[in-house]
Amino acid sequence: MAKNLSIFSFFAGSGLLDLGFEDNGYNIVFVNEFCEAFIDAYKFVRTENQYNQPKYGYSNISIEDYLSSDNNLFLHQLLKKEKKLDNLTGFIGGPPCPDFSIGGKNKGKNGDNGKLTGTYFNLICDLKPDFFVFENVKGLWKTKEHRKFYEEMKKNVLDNGYIATEQLVNAIEFGVPQDRDRIILFGIKEKLLKYKNDIDSFDWNKNKKYNKEKIFSMNWPVKNKFQEPISIPENIINELTVSYWFSKNNVDTHYNTGDQFIPRAGLSKFESIDEGDVSKKSYKRLHRYRYSPTAAYGNNEVHIHPTEPRRLNIAEALAIQSLPKFFVLPEDMTLTNKFKTVGNGVPYLLSKGISQSMMSFLDKYSSGVSI
Repeated sequence: MAKNLSIFSFFAGSGLLDLGFEDNGYNIVFVNEFCEAFIDAYKFVRTENQYNQPKYGYSNISIEDYLSSDNNLFLHQLLKKEKKLDNLTGFIGGPPCPDFSIGGKNKGKNGDNGKLTGTYFNLICDLKPDFFVFENVKGLWKTKEHRKFYEEMKKNVLDNGYIATEQLVNAIEFGVPQDRDRIILFGIKEKLLKYKNDIDSFDWNKNKKYNKEKIFSMNWPVKNKFQEPISIPENIINELTVSYWFSKNNVDTHYNTGDQFIPRAGLSKFESIDEGDVSKKSYKRLHRYRYSPTAAYGNNEVHIHPTEPRRLNIAEALAIQSLPKFFVLPEDMTLTNKFKTVGNGVPYLLSKGISQSMMSFLDKYSSGVSI
């Protein structure tokens, strides 16, 4: 790569999205996250694993505050510093999504979280990084009213000198053991490309490992009686199974193995649900030889261990998000915040795959002149 790529991360959570970018050679130079507990976890992970701290530090003010006065000037100055160093600057972020989620609040652009999506796009137009990434739930893209808002926001950045490409991707395509759809929008300043239609060469499939249609058409096991002995099915992709990732991440001895909610429901409740029964909104029992549904652990959605009468623990949730086993959350973080930050995060292998595609594109098509 001819240029260093400096990343300003917004809605960073505990750093799941950022880790995929950083492990591909991007430099995380600034981190913004409103929840202080998530920032503390972000710092903890980096310290434990000897990652560099972001050059310009951490901020836990609302992203809305960066559209006014001193905070806005501060970010402008940081971007200028990076450009003087001859680095390309990028914003990455996935604003909170409950207001666009099909199973969430569905308040759209007028919800407290929905408004933050508009703020993120406005910040891009105001500060003008060289490129940006926007990530969100498929409801923003698939639902008619939400899609209208999304197209308005996209037009906003296009009118401000960017060109963009988008795709609805599924985490399972990148090797994540999870059926999780996400809309990803990648934008770059038009002036950075030699030809405007170079954006058409962005290869969304370059780093996908699997074709999702083929995956979903396979003969995966559906249900088995709880604790029924079963053999590993033939003709499935083992590395997309819950069992594979639990073993890969040594969840039985992981730092966060003991982090789980003690159920209020009686033991009989957890013994009555078949392995693989994910038909209800809550109390979904995963199947050891199948991938997980979307790792959403909020809104009273409970995921149950395949073979034990209990809820998943944090170590298992991290594995389902395809995180490396070294990624751990601090002991003093509340269980609620632990499950929230894991469920809200972008799966690691999805982040890594998308950021690899971006780097290949930037390396091949960008003029390397930061404007």
